[in-house]
Amino acid sequence: MSTLRRPRDRRWIGGVCSGLGDRFGMPAGLVRTLFVLSCLLPGPQFVVYIILWIMIPSE
Repeated sequence: MSTLRRPRDRRWIGGVCSGLGDRFGMPAGLVRTLFVLSCLLPGPQFVVYIILWIMIPSE
């Protein structure tokens, strides 16, 4: 496992899903898909994404 960082080269919006995928050994596409599917459920998903975008350092 690597440290939690937002990669510069594989970003779509903020690089949060790519960073989480790298950290936990999952493909970034799978993490993005899971995030989009979670948006169908009620909850603060977008707020959590923005907070992670601010808190996770960039490479």
